[in-house]
Formats: sequence, structure tokens, C-alpha cells
Amino acid sequence: MPQHMRSGSLSLEPHGDFAFVEEELLKQLEDLKVDLSQLHVAEVTGSAASKLSKIQVVHTSIAHVLTIINQTQKKNLRKFYESKKYKPLDLWPKKICAMHHRLNEQQPEDQEAAVGTAVPTAELRG
Repeated sequence: MPQHMRSGSLSLEPHGDFAFVEEELLKQLEDLKVDLSQLHVAEVTGSAASKLSKIQVVHTSIAHVLTIINQTQKKNLRKFYESKKYKPLDLWPKKICAMHHRLNEQQPEDQEAAVGTAVPTAELRG
């Protein structure tokens, strides 16, 4: 983790083990939000620069906790819908735009047939 993202109050890695309890994460999130509000008050009242520099660290810590919560929820949803017939759209596999716009097996044959049956408009202008 980069130096500017390190925080003494946060020892979580979002890409690490997801064996976190949701209540602990939510409690930690609330604590970080309280810290952030206190730091914003200190910013307005003109406190020391050390408190002002801590605002960015707390913002990043909040982002890390939210990332872990969201990834855990998504992982649990994937596990729940694994054996289901239908899945929500956000759980479908991500595809690049070219894959979405690619023709299926029947469409190229239809295009080739349509090219041969086109009416020549130049002869009709007469």
C-alpha cells in the first residue's frame, strides 16, 4: 500500500482475506466517519496542518472499508445466484463492447442472402 494511504487506525487490505464480520466493518466505518467530521471541524477552525493532512488518510480508509463491504456482498450474491436459472444483470460476466456487438451464427448468413436480393435502384431511375 502506498505511503499516503497508510493509516494507524486501519489495518485492512481490500484484496486480502474477506473473513471480516459485517458488524465490525460497519462499526469501523462509523468510527472513521466520526473522525472525518471532527477533522473537518478542525479544518474550519484553523487547526494544525497535521490534522489537515490526516483528512486524506481517513477518506482513503473509508474507501477501503466500503470496498471490502461491497466486494463481500457481491461475492455472497454470486454464491447465492450460482445455481439459479436467472441472474441479475450486474452479476453477468463483463464483456467488451465488441463482444456485445458481434453477430451471432445466423446473422452473417442472413446478410449474405440480403446482398444478393437487393433491388438495383439505378435501373429504375430510367
